[in-house]
Amino acid sequence: MSVRGICHLRTRWVGVSTHTDEQVRVGDASCADYIAVGPVFATGTKLDAASVVGLEGVRRARALTTKPIVAIGGITRRNARSVIEAGADSVAVISALIAEGESVEKVARDFLDVLR
Repeated sequence: MSVRGICHLRTRWVGVSTHTDEQVRVGDASCADYIAVGPVFATGTKLDAASVVGLEGVRRARALTTKPIVAIGGITRRNARSVIEAGADSVAVISALIAEGESVEKVARDFLDVLR
């Protein structure tokens, strides 16, 4: 196995999910590698989702931590760029990836194009 392969196998990221500024502060002080923030927009994926934090919640989180931010909740190809511009380093998606009538590969490519 190559060195790159071995390093890849040993790489693990642990994140903390947050919904409030205080949770972001706690996550920032923790050993978490990244902070997940959301839901940024309304989502139908989780019936018990926390209150929407909006783009302003992403901006506040960015001001509270230097750790990478992963935005989650209601992220689509249409709004993904605004989430990155608000301070997220990346986005996590579920519903948008499995859009009816489109292949996962096409939607993933579309997201990558939008996020460049």
